[in-house]
Amino acid sequence: MAAAARAVGWQYWVASPPEPVVAANLGWLSGYRHPRYRDTALLEEAVRVFARPRPLVEGARDLGDTIKVLPALFHALWTGALSAPLRALA
Repeated sequence: MAAAARAVGWQYWVASPPEPVVAANLGWLSGYRHPRYRDTALLEEAVRVFARPRPLVEGARDLGDTIKVLPALFHALWTGALSAPLRALA
């Protein structure tokens, strides 16, 4: 397969499965990919609140009611608007 790909100018590689912790974290976050969790106004404030690394719950409390805020933050993590070390255990 690699030779056939090279013949047409493509690159070919076999991806390794993600580390178990990363896979679990991505699997869980994927539940928040639906646009219904997007909150544009909250996201602007979240980017400011998380300009420096800090615990998610701490920042969520600063943003308001955590029951409302956390799904929007999880959506922002899924879409890449915010980032976190997905290799870390909870």
